[in-house]
Amino acid sequence: MVCVMSKRNLSVKVAGVKFPNPVIAASGTYGFGEDYNELYPINILGGISCKGLTLEPRNGNTPPRIAETPSGMLNSVGLQNPGVDAFIEKHLPFMKKHGNVVIANFAGGTIEDYVKTAEKLSNTNVDMLELNISCPNVKEGGAAWGGSPEAAVKVTKAVRAVTKKPLMVKLTPNVSDIAEIAKAVEAEGADCISLINTILGMRIDVKTRRPILRNNVGGLSGAAVFPVAVRMVWQAANAVKIDVVGMGGIMTAEDAVEMMLAGAKAVQIGTVIISDPYAPLKIIGGIKHYMNVNGIKSLDEIIGKCEIY
Repeated sequence: MVCVMSKRNLSVKVAGVKFPNPVIAASGTYGFGEDYNELYPINILGGISCKGLTLEPRNGNTPPRIAETPSGMLNSVGLQNPGVDAFIEKHLPFMKKHGNVVIANFAGGTIEDYVKTAEKLSNTNVDMLELNISCPNVKEGGAAWGGSPEAAVKVTKAVRAVTKKPLMVKLTPNVSDIAEIAKAVEAEGADCISLINTILGMRIDVKTRRPILRNNVGGLSGAAVFPVAVRMVWQAANAVKIDVVGMGGIMTAEDAVEMMLAGAKAVQIGTVIISDPYAPLKIIGGIKHYMNVNGIKSLDEIIGKCEIY
């Protein structure tokens, strides 16, 4: 394990919320932190984006719903979660007791679902809301809310109207122009954006001639998507004035630094935690090592400092 002790200042502010370091556990990969707290103090992380919440409990999709791919994984878990009320009653007190910066990630199939969930979360001590607009809009034929500027505007505007919490909007990469979506949610009051969510993918079993996932398709994550994520973070960061949180295939400290050079003020890590639960500690330590070696005192010296040709 890499030592994480250093005199370097890793703290960052995202949408006015102070994080002790820029490494955040991404939604869906860290649960609510209970299991990982048995391995190390979870408040070592910069923050935790909790398992994606919905208004009512969800069992998720029928297995098989996870499959390995070259340099990554496919998942169609389907937002399995205990529901927002159970989170508020049981899981949030645990997370706050351990001193974590808590980002409440939430989703919905309708505008009404999003609004009701946001209202419930706004009456708690979560530090930030993360509006996941990568979910299907069930009233509009199943297209993702983040798939078009028009749909992204509708849901962002509705949620912004019912909460004063810092609002992060999580964008899908399955669009033709990520900058256009980023600017659209910024205009409707998003305090920051996070990207990218998973890329739609598929695997087929050549023996059975059926898709490996019961849902046929799933979200691709892991190292395979990293170059796409860096490109989209760079494009979005240059299109908006609000803060950007980068994610998508970050496996090492060098990846995290690269994402910050592209314009991310903080990063979320996900798939790597599944294969290595100690990855957050190693990445935090690796960022400090990079700063020490290069004489960097503050992450402001890194963020958005990519010098393009």
